Amino acid sequence: MSVFEAQETVALSIDEVFALSRRVLTGAGLFVPHAEAVARAITAGERDECASHGLYRLPGCVMTIRSGKMSLDAEPVITDASPALVRADARYAYSLLAFERAAPLLAQKAKEVGVAALVINNCFHFSALWPEIEQLTSMGVAALAMTPSHSWVAPAGGRRGLLGTNPIAFGWPRPGPNPYVFDFATSAIARGDMALHDIAGKPIPEGWGVDAEGRPTTNARAALDGAMLTFGGHKGSALSTMIELMAGPLIGDLTSRESMAFDDGAKAAPMHGELILAFDPGLMGGGDAEANAARAEALFAAFADQGARLPSQRRYEARARSLANGVRTPKVLYDQIMALGF
Repeated sequence: MSVFEAQETVALSIDEVFALSRRVLTGAGLFVPHAEAVARAITAGERDECASHGLYRLPGCVMTIRSGKMSLDAEPVITDASPALVRADARYAYSLLAFERAAPLLAQKAKEVGVAALVINNCFHFSALWPEIEQLTSMGVAALAMTPSHSWVAPAGGRRGLLGTNPIAFGWPRPGPNPYVFDFATSAIARGDMALHDIAGKPIPEGWGVDAEGRPTTNARAALDGAMLTFGGHKGSALSTMIELMAGPLIGDLTSRESMAFDDGAKAAPMHGELILAFDPGLMGGGDAEANAARAEALFAAFADQGARLPSQRRYEARARSLANGVRTPKVLYDQIMALGF
């Protein structure tokens, strides 16, 4: 349920969301291929009713573009590094174009050797991971992605930001148009969702964050100015730390704390790396892909048998609504975007 549900909204078609995003991004100076890649991600967020990764991100994108920290026109450099490794140097631009350029080679390598990795370095990242995962599952591979962010999150038992929101996403290809996909932050909530609570003046649940003095708070602004918390206490903290290591030092890139230091108060999107792993179910499954796919489908069916919602189901239901009826975005946000002047 949206934190903006009681507010006045503006109706937009999916095509209008993309066109508006593209216009704002190019108007701010972003190179067209980058702008279109970012606009596709924003449109996916809005289409799937994930407001924290939709049009809400546009003002922040403009701030990042104007920060002087990022390249607006860098062509990503894709390197075939080994039989199981692709490297993509985003060259201090957004990560999305680098991913789109490298993903086909990643999927090809996974099908040749069973498992392959894509390392994206020197990238600015702000977006959800599920659109990337869905691109890979559409190529017939299972996939796992992870990335750090800025050090907004306190570790279990801590009071100050050290870890990132550190999302992790996984996808499994299925018969039909929709794969099984989950995508979640290892913080108790995505930072964008916390910010939406702040904008709407809505309190946050206990356990989402602490204030600047390290005290528990239900005030979104106090938590944003203090520190967010991981989900699941020490378990979320451990998983978040794993992501810091695997998508940081393991791939030769920054931790969330180093990303925050690089930002140095500019309030741009986090700048770091991303790790994506792809797996070929046919090759890894010993050659009986049909039987293994049936085993997976039986697992998914067992969710429905007991009335449980399969992760990703809500997103696909939202997608169907949006494709049929368009979306509604808060007028206060729409007016903010239009006031950018592009």
